Amino acid sequence: MTALPGETPGTVGTDTPQGVEPPAATDAEGPAHAEAPDTEESGGSEESGGAREPGEPAADGSEVDTPADDAPAGDATDGAEAGEASAGDASAGAEGDAAAAAVLSEAQAELAAQRELRERIAKRKAEKDGPVAAGGKLSGTAADLLAAVRAVESGEKAGTEFFDSPAAAPAPRRPAPAPTGQPPRPAPATAAPADRAASPEAMDAVRAVLTEGGAPEALAHPATGTLGEQAAELLRADPWQLLAVPGVRPEQADGFARALLGAACGPDDGRRTSALVGWLLERAALQGHTALDAEAVRAALAERAVSDPEEAVRNAVEEGVVLVFQEGADPTELDASDEDQEGDDTGETAEAPEPVQVLLGLDRYALAEESLADGLARLMNACEKGADWAEAAAAAPSPSAAELIRTAAAAGLVAHSGGEAARAEPAALIAAARGLGLRALGATHSEDGRRRLADAAGAPDAAVTLAGLLSGTEGPGRDEDGALALDLLVVLDAPQLDVEGAAVLVEALADGARLVLSGDPGVLGSAGAGRVFADVLAARACPQVVSRTPDPGPIGELVSGIGIGELLQVEAPGKEVVIVPVRDAGEAVHRTVQLVADSVPRAFSIPATDTQVITVGHGGAAGTRVLNEALKQRLNPGPGRFGGFDPGDRVIHVPAPGRAVPGVVRSADAEGLHLECAGVPVVVPQERVESAVRHGWALSAHQAAGMRWPAAVVVLPGDAAAGLSRPWVYTAFGRGELHLSVVHGVDQTLPHAVAQVPAQERTTRLRALLEALPTPDAAS
Repeated sequence: MTALPGETPGTVGTDTPQGVEPPAATDAEGPAHAEAPDTEESGGSEESGGAREPGEPAADGSEVDTPADDAPAGDATDGAEAGEASAGDASAGAEGDAAAAAVLSEAQAELAAQRELRERIAKRKAEKDGPVAAGGKLSGTAADLLAAVRAVESGEKAGTEFFDSPAAAPAPRRPAPAPTGQPPRPAPATAAPADRAASPEAMDAVRAVLTEGGAPEALAHPATGTLGEQAAELLRADPWQLLAVPGVRPEQADGFARALLGAACGPDDGRRTSALVGWLLERAALQGHTALDAEAVRAALAERAVSDPEEAVRNAVEEGVVLVFQEGADPTELDASDEDQEGDDTGETAEAPEPVQVLLGLDRYALAEESLADGLARLMNACEKGADWAEAAAAAPSPSAAELIRTAAAAGLVAHSGGEAARAEPAALIAAARGLGLRALGATHSEDGRRRLADAAGAPDAAVTLAGLLSGTEGPGRDEDGALALDLLVVLDAPQLDVEGAAVLVEALADGARLVLSGDPGVLGSAGAGRVFADVLAARACPQVVSRTPDPGPIGELVSGIGIGELLQVEAPGKEVVIVPVRDAGEAVHRTVQLVADSVPRAFSIPATDTQVITVGHGGAAGTRVLNEALKQRLNPGPGRFGGFDPGDRVIHVPAPGRAVPGVVRSADAEGLHLECAGVPVVVPQERVESAVRHGWALSAHQAAGMRWPAAVVVLPGDAAAGLSRPWVYTAFGRGELHLSVVHGVDQTLPHAVAQVPAQERTTRLRALLEALPTPDAAS
């Protein structure tokens, strides 16, 4: 590696410790990782846990405060910046800690619907003596199933009565009709969604309860958004319902409860313990888990002054707050086995059954995982296996592309893995399928990925964004059965799929359609809960194709080595990779601005607008906030007259949880902030600007996942050392197409992280569900 003119050269190879044997990478481990936001204590690293940046999507779309010690297990994902809510207790904070209005998402609305249903399902829950067996056959969109299934089972109402507009009864899936020749619809200009408005009476009632409990009135809007119109009544009857509001912490909810209930409440109050169990699982979901080990939940409750955690968990299950699962065996089978052993008079000692892991999970994620598992099995078993794509495979541009085409011809579900260069193989598959007259389409995580896939496939209409496909603004639309009018769908950037989004996607595919999940197992995982791609790979429930196409050039060689745990010294005669050593965070900021504004444009003719800065966290002395401020002062100085923004500012817009869309500020008026995102005008309402828009010269690696730029500058200040891991480095270093500069201030921490800090595990149930399904096409 070489340095740019006027800069200090350095090498990566000299940082590699001698004698370190890197652990072998596994398919299951790659995407199961998410970044942590910053805290003052952690110095702003994404791995260390803390408050979410508003420009980062949380798993539920909310702004949260996520300290590492609050979660029973796992690592934290990037998310939205939290203003902490003070709630009555003098030590819990003052008005200055009031939370900003949280963005209401579909997931939050779903939680409100759950609370309305709890009284209806409590009787049914109480009748169950044992844990709910995992792996029940469910189908349908995860969001709809949560209310509909429970209501239908109880016989009280049709499931559609729980939604704003009734949904048609699901029809059996069948192959979509033949192509009609209609051209794809262009995506219209979109505006950011507005918060669901609460009635003035409901807002006034909530403000009165909050004031009585000593909580700031600023919580009224997020409270009504989370709890609904009846928020005031719920909070008065159960003050710990305040924990469901994003940004509120247990000690704050305790203070609020003491102010309202006085001596009538205590640490073992059933309302408190149930709320704590739900809060722990919601926090775990923000860290990527869809379930938690019951023992970990009990340990976390004990740390919160609950004297009988076992009873607290049992009460939460009976109240319908969480579901309980026994992974590894059917409880009825275990009971039968015990009876057989008791009746055996032979005297022989039977082998003790293996310990069964008991998991706790929220309804929404349990239903999403089971719906997804059943949907994937449906695709595997309903596909026409005798398709003859031999000629298409013979004409493929590479052996790996030919293998992918042959495999997709014989299977309804295929997992394809590879690096950046391997994206040409799904593109070849799409082109081959279209050449056979099939309706084939590729879906990507970002608009940048869509553009690159369309170029590789040679057809502008061959690629869409996943969000656009599901919303109906992009792609072929739906057939008369409500299924996507597709014969083949290839989902790139598959590690970015969370379990709820994947369940909705699979449900939208008709019987007979083929689904190919393609992605790089080494990158960071989804912002939402779950590890869909990693679980599909680990379960080996479908054929897998591993690309043999290496990423080219010095950057490709460097990133490929990181993927197997080795930080290599690569030859970069064209200065494709440059190491810039720094002593402290202040120097890191200075050198970063110099690289973006001067050195990279001068040496490579890459303008500053095409250079992306990536750093480990949002806080700290060289986090995204500080770097964005410094870069704005140099590249687009201005007073920030539009809520901190000026025309020409680079920004990142989060229109929905898990999506980070780069854009540029154009103007602002009474309607809101006007952006241009990938050539599409977007208007962000004034009330959402603070939570949904951030400056975008510097991003976290999680925000940058699924996108690439001509040049990338990765900043590793000393206080970021704790946030480094192999998936983080792999993702960040792979964002530059032509040039990578590494502002290096972490010394030996970098090679240590690459060699010895793999992705942290996420607790999910999808792998076990897939392994339990009959899959005749499973890979050997």
